[in-house]
Formats: sequence, structure tokens, C-alpha cells
Amino acid sequence: MHAVNYWCELAWLPPGEVVAGVLVKVEGSMIAEVVPGVADPPAGAVRLAGLTLPGLANAHSHAFHRVLRGATQREKGTFWTWREQMYGVAGTLDPDSYLRLARAVYAEMALAGITCVGEFHYLHHAPGGTPYDDPNAMGHALIQAAREAGLRIALLDACYLTGGIHTPLSGVQLRFGDGDSERWAARVAGLFSHYRSERDVEIGVAVHSVRAVPAEQMPVVGEFSRHHAVPLHAHVSEQRAENTAAVEMYAASPVQVLAEHEVLGPRATAVHATHVSDVDIALLGASRTHVCMCPTTERDLADGIGPARALFDAGSPITLGSDSHAVIDMFEEARAVELDERLATEQRGHFSAAELLHAATVAGHDSLGFPGAGMLVPGAWADLVSVRLDSARTAGASPGHAVESVVFAATAADVHSVVSGGRRVVTEGRHILGDVGAMLAETIAEARGEKRHEER
Repeated sequence: MHAVNYWCELAWLPPGEVVAGVLVKVEGSMIAEVVPGVADPPAGAVRLAGLTLPGLANAHSHAFHRVLRGATQREKGTFWTWREQMYGVAGTLDPDSYLRLARAVYAEMALAGITCVGEFHYLHHAPGGTPYDDPNAMGHALIQAAREAGLRIALLDACYLTGGIHTPLSGVQLRFGDGDSERWAARVAGLFSHYRSERDVEIGVAVHSVRAVPAEQMPVVGEFSRHHAVPLHAHVSEQRAENTAAVEMYAASPVQVLAEHEVLGPRATAVHATHVSDVDIALLGASRTHVCMCPTTERDLADGIGPARALFDAGSPITLGSDSHAVIDMFEEARAVELDERLATEQRGHFSAAELLHAATVAGHDSLGFPGAGMLVPGAWADLVSVRLDSARTAGASPGHAVESVVFAATAADVHSVVSGGRRVVTEGRHILGDVGAMLAETIAEARGEKRHEER
């Protein structure tokens, strides 16, 4: 078994303390030993400058949305006009092009210190809704992309059956659907069986939303999650229009519909939960359902500000996601949870830096089915993310407030080293795959129809 020692100038160790001179011994993909108080790097140890954190978890991603960055900012529009542009991108991809695009997007995530991604996957079939010869070809492409970029992945296969509440799928949406939840479950069962023995892959499930899954179809998704003990995620109350449609059809909010059909629970994650009532908050909290906040997307799409602290206090662990990838920066997602609360309440101090970092690490990994991650402790996944404390943004940070400096001032560009599952994937800000910017430029241009991919 391959063994490597890493000496951390500073490291964030449980229960939330910054410790100087920490030796982390790695065997294979796991941490074997953590030794604090080692004044100097031992012979042969890899030196990690700055503050070393556990790997970050991006709990909500749609990889192909990365193509839209910048392109959707030229017009005012709404969430719904943005969605039409998203459908345009979804219509262009096949398993090969999706592999190339997702590999570049996941490499960008690795550069940002992300070691695990929750991919909310609904682009399943060929144009017109015809299954590929392998009906999970698109899912396999995403998993291969994550592995090549150095990330673990929770592939959250989404049940997506209607274009609106009881409105048939049409156009590009046909690529998302399986007809009904039973056929969806049969397809996902094959995917689950294929990867069930793979430690770096978790096959989870998703109810896309109350708009896309009729209430009577939801129990099949919930039962799949319970039977296989896998994560279950769902978009929840991202837009007020979703709430209005749910009340008109079911005389209940989206959260209430999910609760009534056994979707909520400790393995579940409600993504966004932006427009939720006190009753909704109580249901989510009492069921210990995670809530994934995606502030950079929520502000980009003018969704609104969700009640993160109220949800947390009610019992819902908070996680973080970059969603549409308006930016990929988990430090920005983390601080935005606090800063948005300040804007909404005109008060400071809702979340500490340690609480926000916990959301980006331990809670995020838990919600994706990787409970042995997000901590620098023996037996945990060997994920080490080192952040510079001498950049123009972080200069002046002392050990006493290094975590606050990173959470509230650092950006993804300050990450200089990433070890993911014992594999060194980023060294001095460079990914093992090479020039990630060039990879992104090529694959995004291809998805936009600006040029064809040229085989090398």
C-alpha cells in the first residue's frame, strides 16, 4: 500500500482547532495517523504551507450548466428564460462530449479544493428521449469524468417525469424522462448494481422537484433510497411559482408534499429551500433533512435568500453547492450563507466560520453518502486541501484567526495543493490534467457550437 507523509504548517483539526506543525500520515486512500506538534517537516514528508483543511464537498452540481457562465448575463430575463438557455445546452450533449465537458468542470472543482461532488443528474437519454444502447451511458460518463479529475462522486440520478405539474415533457425535456418512476427505478437499479462495490462512487437518487415528479410517483424514489440506504435529494421551493403551483394542485407546499410521500429524512437533502414557511422549516428540521444552500446560483438567478439559520436551528444540517456554477468557489458559497443572512436581517453573526466550514466539509460529505470524510482524523478519507495565507486576500492572517481569514476572504485561487483520496491532484495550483482553463474553453466552445472537438 502506497504511503506518504504530509507536514502541514497549520491544520484545522477536530473539534475545530487550528494546530501548528501537524504530520498527516497517509496509507493508500485513507489517513493512517495525525500527529500534532511536529515543529519541522520530517525527512521525506511533503510540506504543505498555509492552512490545511479537509477536502471540501460540493453537494449540488449540474456539470453542464458551466457552459452558461457569462453567456446568460447579457439580458435581464428571469429564472424561466435562463432555463430555456439551459435546455439549449442540454440538447447538444452526448456521452462523449459530456465526458469531456464534465472532466474539465470537475478539474476546476479540484483546483478549488473540492474532493467530492454531488452531481444532480437528469440528462439521461438521447435526443427525443430514446435510451442509449447503455441506458446509463450519460451517468457512466460523469463518473469517469470525476475519477479522471480526481474527485469522488455521488451520482444523484434524478427522476424527472413532467415538464410542470402534470404537464407532459416536451422538446429537450424528453431526454430527462423514463416514462414513470418504475421504469426510472429499473434503470437506476442497473447503475447501482454496476458501482455497488466501488468505494469512490455513491449512486444516490433524486426527486427533481414537485414540478417534475407527480406526488403519486414519489414513493418509488423514497423506497429506492431506503432499500439501498443511499442519499435522496430534491429541489425544493427555489421559486415562488413552484410553491403556487404546488398549492393549486395539492393544497400543500412542496415540503409538505415531500413529507406526505416519505421523501424527507436523515438521508434526504432539500436543495435551496428558499421560499419555505415556518411549517416547512419545522418539517425539514424534525425529519433531520439536510438543506443545501447554493447562494451564488440563488443570487445569480434572483431566487431570493433562504432562511439558513432558522433551518439549522430547527435541526436541518446545512450543506453547500455551486449548482449552476456561476462560480466554483466553496469559500464564496460558505460566506454568502452568512452575508446573505446579514442583508436579510440587518444583523451580523448568524454563523461562525467554523460552522460554515463544517457545512462545506463534514455535513456535505454526510449528505452525499460519504460519512468517513471531511475530517483530518485517522480512518478518514485522505483529503487535504491547503490554502495560502500569504496572498493579497489572506495576507496578515494569524493562526488565531486563520479559519476566519480563509472562510471570509480567501477564494478558490488561494488553494495551492489538493490531495484527494490519497492522490495528489493539485500541486502549486496546477492540476494533474494540465491547463484546466484550456480544457474548459475547448469543451464549452464545443457545447455552444462554436467549434468541433478535434481529436489529438
